[in-house]
Amino acid sequence: MTHDAYPDSQIRDILKSVKRIALVGASANEARPSWIVTKYLIDRGYDVVPVNPGLAGQTLLGRTVYGTLKDVPGAIDMVEIFRNSDAAGPITDEALTLDPLPKVIWMQLSVRNDEAAAKAEAKGVTVVMNRCPKIEYGRFSGEIGWQGINSRLLSSKKPTLAGKGFQKLTIHRPGT
Repeated sequence: MTHDAYPDSQIRDILKSVKRIALVGASANEARPSWIVTKYLIDRGYDVVPVNPGLAGQTLLGRTVYGTLKDVPGAIDMVEIFRNSDAAGPITDEALTLDPLPKVIWMQLSVRNDEAAAKAEAKGVTVVMNRCPKIEYGRFSGEIGWQGINSRLLSSKKPTLAGKGFQKLTIHRPGT
C-alpha cells in the first residue's frame, strides 16, 4: 500500500471496529494534542489506554498510564502513535511482539514510517499513517462540519442528545 490516501470506507471500518486503543505518547498537559485526542476518543466510547514511560503508574483522564505497550494488560485493538516518525519504528516493533497482535497501527498527523508500516503489514496488521482518528471520526460523524470544515461527506443524520443538553454525532449507529 502506498499510504498516500485511504478509502473513506477503510478508515470508517477501522473506527467502527476497534474498541481498545493504546495511545503511545499520551500527555498530561491539557493543551497538548495527544491529551485532546485521548479525551475525545474516551468521550466517544473507546477504551483508551495511555502509554508514556514518564507518566507510568499515574492516572490520566481516569485511566492508568503504562510505560510500554507490553505493560498494558489485555488485548489492544489499535496502537496510536503520537510520537515522531523515527520513534514510530521501535514502537511498531514493540507492537508486533504483542500477543494477540493489534489489528491496526495508526500513526498521527505528520508521522510516517514506511519501513515500520511494511513490517506491520507483513504480519497482517493494518497501518494508517499521517492521519488523526479524532479528525477522521469528526469527519464521518458530521461533528467537524459544526466548525465550518468541509468533510467531503453529505448526510441528513440528526445529532443525538448526549446528556446534559450537549449534542454529539456518532459513527456507531446501525446502518452507518
